Amino acid sequence: MPAPILTALSLGFAAYLVVIGVYIIAENRRPSATLAWMLLFALLPGVGVVLYLLFGRQHQNFGLTGKLMRQELDARLAPLIAGLEPEHREALARMEAEDGSAASLSELVRNTTRSTVTTRNRIELLQDAPNAYPRLIEDLRGATHSIHLQYFSWNADDFGEELKAILTEKAAQGVAVRILYDPVGSIFMLRRGYIRQMRAGGVRFEPFSKLWRVHTISYRNHRKIAVIDGRVGHTGGLNIGGEHLHPPRGFRLWRDTNIRMTGSSVALLQAVFAVDWRNATGEDLFQPDHFPPTPAELQDARLPVQLTLSGPDSEWQAIRQLYFAMIVGARERVYLQSPFFILDTSIAEALKAAALSGVDVRVMISERGARQYVPYWAANTYMREIAASGAQVLLYQPGYLHAKTVIADGRVCSIGSANIDIRSFGINYELNAVIYDEAFSQRLERDFLRDMQDCREFTVEGYRARNPLLRFRDSLARLFSPLM
Repeated sequence: MPAPILTALSLGFAAYLVVIGVYIIAENRRPSATLAWMLLFALLPGVGVVLYLLFGRQHQNFGLTGKLMRQELDARLAPLIAGLEPEHREALARMEAEDGSAASLSELVRNTTRSTVTTRNRIELLQDAPNAYPRLIEDLRGATHSIHLQYFSWNADDFGEELKAILTEKAAQGVAVRILYDPVGSIFMLRRGYIRQMRAGGVRFEPFSKLWRVHTISYRNHRKIAVIDGRVGHTGGLNIGGEHLHPPRGFRLWRDTNIRMTGSSVALLQAVFAVDWRNATGEDLFQPDHFPPTPAELQDARLPVQLTLSGPDSEWQAIRQLYFAMIVGARERVYLQSPFFILDTSIAEALKAAALSGVDVRVMISERGARQYVPYWAANTYMREIAASGAQVLLYQPGYLHAKTVIADGRVCSIGSANIDIRSFGINYELNAVIYDEAFSQRLERDFLRDMQDCREFTVEGYRARNPLLRFRDSLARLFSPLM
């Protein structure tokens, strides 16, 4: 290549790096994420720019429509929040008298998501799809007014067909059936014919966002919500698919955690669906018939539940704040479950500080993924780091661990959709239920201890003994962990 052309290309590449570097640095991301993106731009110039445009840009509102919609939704939410305020004050007073750390945690959630603590609740713990799905189907069959479902992935397999038959039958009976699905999470699972049949049967089956909106394609709705008649709610880690009943090849079972809720907490779950539905379709569901009063039999219940949300358009990374506070606030023990383990600096330091201060820290994660590899390679480096601080890192063996739970001191727990990874903390739309109840938390803790029998422990010594090339592969994968 002639020297003048080579010089021009070199100068052009240098100018490209300067312009890109200035732009990325000005976004004030975490240094690790900034460096990861700059490395990607340098190694893969064209591909890096495309990936950034699709997946890397920080959330922005395009035009005034989003701002006006948020203001209107705030006004519609205000009466609901005001109606639940007495329960919040009652719960906060009790927490302050019994356990100041729980009160502080509830105020954190309140200030980051404007979510109240509800107390007139009954919560049923449903471990794994063979227990959770039958309860969901029972509630769907009993619906008389409305069915609202929202899932990251919806599979048109045998189980999806079973649900289609139930939902179209309910729609024919006059029940309003609305479904939100994430088009990226369901991209290889849904068929156009299945969607057409749902819609022809009277079901509103809508994507959370349009795939052609490439500027927001990375912002996935990872929430799992079912609200039936405004009176019964389901949430947790389970999506809709037969793979949860009959795991993919190489896995004996699919380990997951869901809850079934009745009481005043369901109104908040309904409100989350209503906001997401309004943003996706423009339809306003903030009508009194979608928010029935708490049943009389639960008026004297005292089970504090608070929902926490996060998303790329949130002012605070609320679920990351929740996990951080639960870890550093634990006095005796903190147990965590997650399929992924990609840590940002704050969560990594919280786990290490807790372990080094004598707190019993146990982290249970899936040893391998059903379809992904790179996140699990990177996770090895984070596991080594956390295990070196004295925390116990447990690798689930018999199947795929998909549960997302945190339990602090057997007194408070979180169950929801958020993984322990950077994407769940800052990029996805997520939802977790925080339950301030000792009996329920200890039930979840007993299940965690039972799961430990199916784990092998990750050790620093064992990892050091692995092939150096594999350890280098893991370290290379870690470089891109802020992008996962």
